[in-house]
Amino acid sequence: MGIQQRHGYFPRIVGKGDNARRLADLLLRMRKELDAEESSGLADPSARGLLPSADTENLIIIDRDVDFGTPLLTQLTYEGLIDEYVGIKNNQADVDTSIVGQAPAPQSQESSKTPQQAKQGLKRKIQLDASDLLFNQLRDANFAIVGDILNKVARRLENEYETRHSAKTTNELRDFVNRLPTYQLEHQSLRIHTNLAEEIMRLTRSETFRKILEVQQNNAAGADPTYQHETIEELIARDIPLKTVLRLLCLESCMSGGLRPRDMENFKRQIVQAYGHQHLLTFWALEKMELLQPRSSATTMLLPASGAQAGTKTNYGYLRKNLRLVIEEVSEKDPNDISYVYSGFAPLSVRLVQCVLQKSYILSLMKGGTPASVNNASTASPGWLGFEDVVKSARGSTFSIVQKGDDKAVRARQTLSGNAATKTVYVFFLGGITFTEIAALRFIAAQEAPRRRIIICTTGVISGDRMMDVAIEKGSFAKAA
Repeated sequence: MGIQQRHGYFPRIVGKGDNARRLADLLLRMRKELDAEESSGLADPSARGLLPSADTENLIIIDRDVDFGTPLLTQLTYEGLIDEYVGIKNNQADVDTSIVGQAPAPQSQESSKTPQQAKQGLKRKIQLDASDLLFNQLRDANFAIVGDILNKVARRLENEYETRHSAKTTNELRDFVNRLPTYQLEHQSLRIHTNLAEEIMRLTRSETFRKILEVQQNNAAGADPTYQHETIEELIARDIPLKTVLRLLCLESCMSGGLRPRDMENFKRQIVQAYGHQHLLTFWALEKMELLQPRSSATTMLLPASGAQAGTKTNYGYLRKNLRLVIEEVSEKDPNDISYVYSGFAPLSVRLVQCVLQKSYILSLMKGGTPASVNNASTASPGWLGFEDVVKSARGSTFSIVQKGDDKAVRARQTLSGNAATKTVYVFFLGGITFTEIAALRFIAAQEAPRRRIIICTTGVISGDRMMDVAIEKGSFAKAA
């Protein structure tokens, strides 16, 4: 509500999901309460005379319940992989000093440390935000091209360092000396990210990672999931982390309408034997969270491909085809579609945002066209118009609410201020967002600039591992109770 008090009411609130609808209803109720206070003279002076915002286009609310499948996939952008393997909190990652070296310390502190203390496996906080220009360049890139970017930066820095030899005049030498602190900062950043990328590459080149990714990509592409079961059984036998196994099973359940009951029982038995009997309660928690369910009950709740009957599960099979979630020919180096973030799979959550903001592009994809540049001609985007039937196959409420003000007041303000050239769109993920989905939204924002400015809001940053942590924790609480 603070944004509305500062900028005016959202002219349109568009959303998908039952919790998203509750949030929209709450915003509407708060507006009614403010209107009632204003008419009685009790309203805060700052909230009086609020009108629909002239520079805001939409508030788009996406409920996490609509798309559980996406965060269960391993993130494949640079920032996403750092979050998967190191963890990012408040734009910082605690990285082992054996990977990135120790932070530069004042001489007095350095001398007081013994060699033994310096060698111990300490952690170093690495700042990961736009203040690091190199990280800003790397963060949204698919990891497959991160090595090429680092190589180019290293060659450029080397060439710039070499200019000191060609400096002939005092002015040229002074320019080089002035630029030296910047070069040193860049060089330090390059060393950190090269070491971090090499460590992640060591993990992504392992046979275990390749097997996990193969299972995930086949599930995302809609292949028969039973063909992946042998690989999952092998991973259990290899004693890989339990969270990774659970993610694979939950991914199949979400994207295929549940597991066959006999497969579910088989995996339960194997996991209990390999990881401990307490994880029967983890299965119970995952079922309560609707992340892992037997097919008999889950498929009856699948949203139908057509018709008005409401279901309670997202129909990935239908949406995969109708929203072209899988684009095999996408280029990771020079991408033309958001599917580059998962090497060929477009996050459903972000595709839904495109159904509101990039209608002509999605319609051309649905007709079987190849991804092309988005038409940047100014087009109105009234909610879900044109996609009502398709989005019914995603879980939960679908809504598009117009907030109007007094017609005379709105017209008067438009005459005074004119229509803003750049419209702001607020995209709010209710229930958490992954760094890879943020990368996809930034990709859309770059396509929409300067016509639109997209502001990403969320209740928190999540990953598949964090979702599994919640389930394991819930199971342990149930045991304690």
